[in-house]
Amino acid sequence: MPLRSLVLLSLFSLLMACSSDAPKPTPPAPAPAPKQAQEKARQAAELGPLPAYQRELSGTLQGVPAGAEVELALLVIDEKDRPQQLLASSSLIGTNQALPFRLRFNPDAFPAGARVELHGRASQSGQLILHLPEQRINQPTTQALGALQFVKAP
Repeated sequence: MPLRSLVLLSLFSLLMACSSDAPKPTPPAPAPAPKQAQEKARQAAELGPLPAYQRELSGTLQGVPAGAEVELALLVIDEKDRPQQLLASSSLIGTNQALPFRLRFNPDAFPAGARVELHGRASQSGQLILHLPEQRINQPTTQALGALQFVKAP
């Protein structure tokens, strides 16, 4: 009997040891957002020549800290100051220097008589830190807007 008990106890111990939760390998984390935004920024910089059917807004953005994710949007705004339509958008990464931008849009989508504005925001670690005061765009033409200054977000 003692041999049988010893075998059963050993078997039970072996089963218990095998059934314990082993640490599971953690899946690789997705690429951080800055890398994705850097890729978008690189693609935006490599747009090539402006096609005949598009127009472009260009200039430089001032006051954007290094690593901040910048989003620009060309929006149709209604009479109650609400965005109604997105005409174009772009993503960039701040470098703590003047940040050049090029935002292409289709002039045929530009509504006649409507208010169109360029909006911008900068965020770091998912938190809004800066915004661009609205820039009114009156005509669907290629325009150089010059240096645009970001200000602290409220």
